Amino acid sequence: MIIKKTAFLVFCCILLRMYTSAQEAPMLTLKEAVEIALKNNYNIKLSQNNKTIAVNNVTLGNAGVLPKVNGNFASTNSRLTTKQTRTDGTVNNIHNAPNTGINYGVALNWTIFDGFNMFATYDQLKQLDQLGTLRLQDTIQRTVASVITTYYDLISQNEQIKALKGAIDISRTQLRYANDKFHVGRASRLDVLNAQVNLNTDTANLVNQYQVFKTTKIQLNQILIRDLQTDFSVADTIVVDDKLLLGNILSSAQSQNPTILSAQLNRRLAEINLKQVKSTRYPQVAVTTGYTFSDNKTPAGFTLQQNQHGLNYGLTATINIFDGFNQTRRERNAKIQIDNANISAKQVQLNIEAQVNSLYASYLSGLDLMALGQANVVIAKKNLDISLEKYKLGNITPLEIREAQRNYLAAQSTFFAAQYQSKQAEITLKQITSSINIQ
Repeated sequence: MIIKKTAFLVFCCILLRMYTSAQEAPMLTLKEAVEIALKNNYNIKLSQNNKTIAVNNVTLGNAGVLPKVNGNFASTNSRLTTKQTRTDGTVNNIHNAPNTGINYGVALNWTIFDGFNMFATYDQLKQLDQLGTLRLQDTIQRTVASVITTYYDLISQNEQIKALKGAIDISRTQLRYANDKFHVGRASRLDVLNAQVNLNTDTANLVNQYQVFKTTKIQLNQILIRDLQTDFSVADTIVVDDKLLLGNILSSAQSQNPTILSAQLNRRLAEINLKQVKSTRYPQVAVTTGYTFSDNKTPAGFTLQQNQHGLNYGLTATINIFDGFNQTRRERNAKIQIDNANISAKQVQLNIEAQVNSLYASYLSGLDLMALGQANVVIAKKNLDISLEKYKLGNITPLEIREAQRNYLAAQSTFFAAQYQSKQAEITLKQITSSINIQ
C-alpha cells in the first residue's frame, strides 16, 4: 500500500509540473517564428552580407574600364664634398654642399584596349551578383523550411503528448476498475498490480515524449537565434496541402530552383572565363599622361638651380608573341571547365528531379496513410470503449484491455506520423521550387 501511494504521489507531481509548464508558455504562431528567423538567423545575415559585397563589386572601375590617376611626390636631399678640376687647370673645392631635388605631379594610366577582357570581367561581376542573389534566396528558403518543419514537428509531438495523456487517463480508469473488483473479490491482486504497471509505463512514455518535445523546442529556439530556454506553446493543427501535382513541381523547379539556376550561372561564368583567357591573344594598349613639377638645386654644377613643369604623354602597346604554349594550354583548360559546368548542370538537374520524385512519393503515401489512419483511429477508439466496458463487467482479461489500448495509441501515432510525413514532404517540395509562402 505504501508503494502504491508513493507511486501515485510521484505520478501526480510529474503531471502537475508538466501541466503547469504548458499553461504558462505563451503562444508562438508559425508566422511569428518565421519573422523572428528572418530577422535573427545567422546564416541569413551572412548571406545578406555576401550579397552586399557582390553588389558593391559590380563597378566599371573594378572591371578595369576606367583610368587610374595617381598623385606623385618625391624629395631627394644630400650633402656632398666635391673637388672639380677644370679644363684650364684650376681646382674648385666645394665642402659639404647641399643638393636638393623635388618632383611632384599627377599621372594618368588608362588601358583603352585589353582584348575585351574588361567587358568580360564586368559581365562576370554581374553574374556573380546574380549568384549572390540566388544564394541568399536559397538560404532564406532553407531557413524558413527548417522553421516550418520544426514547428510542425512540435505540433505532431504535442498531439502525441495528448494521446499519451489519454492513455494515462484510460490506464487510471483501468486501475480504478481493478481496485473496485479486487475489493469485492472479483479480481486478483495480480490484476491490480498489472494495472498499476500499465499506468507507470504510460507515465514513463509521457515523460520521454515531453523530453523529446523539449529538445525540439531548443532546436527551434536555436534556429530563431534566441535564448534556448525560451518556453512557448504551438498551434494544434496541421493542414496539409493535398493539391500538389508532380508535373507542376518539376516545371517550377526548372525555372525557380536556386541550385539549378546557380548551376546555369556557373556555366555562364565558365564561358566568360574562356573569353578572359582569349583576351591575352590581343594587344594590350594603354595611354599615359601627366603633369609634373620639378625643382633641383646643385651648387657643384654648372647650373645652380633648375625648375621644370609641363605635360607628358605617351602610348604603350604589348602583345603576347610566344609564352611557351601556355596560352593554348589555358584555353584548352577553360574549354574543359565549360564542359565540366555543363555536366554539373545536368547532374544537378537530375538530382533535383530525383529528389522531387522521391518526396512526391512520400507526400502521396502520407496522404493515403492519413486517410487510412484517421479511419483506424475511429475504429480503435470504439474498440477501446467497448473493451473498457467489458473489462468493467469482467468479461475480458487485463491483457485484452491493454491490447485494445495499445491499438488505439498505435492508430493515433500512425495518423500523426503520416500527417507530419505529408507536411514535411510538402514543405520540402515548396522549398525546392522556392514557393514557400506564410500567410
